[in-house]
Amino acid sequence: MPQSGVGSVAGGGARLLGLIIDLVLASLVTTLFVTPSLQDPAVMQTFNLWSVGVWAAITAIPAAFFGFTPGMAVVGVRVARLDGSQMVGVWRAVVRAALTFVVIPAAIRNIDG
Repeated sequence: MPQSGVGSVAGGGARLLGLIIDLVLASLVTTLFVTPSLQDPAVMQTFNLWSVGVWAAITAIPAAFFGFTPGMAVVGVRVARLDGSQMVGVWRAVVRAALTFVVIPAAIRNIDG
């Protein structure tokens, strides 16, 4: 992979901003179906569970078919396979979303980022 420019590894700031945008978008979409109530823990627990599900959907589905999530599109970051294939694929996108959920990619990095 090139050191900089198109095709290079995205920096941590762009990745974090894309994740934050995806999380905010998931919360906004969830408010269409579940009205949050900060004073009611049961409602907030339901809201949070639905937000996680919405986040998983807006992370895995677009990444599988288009190579980016909505937040990644805003910051100009893409997911790419190293073998050159165009589509990431559903199972890779689901595994990527699951690992992102448990913060593994942020904790484990190699020399290339």
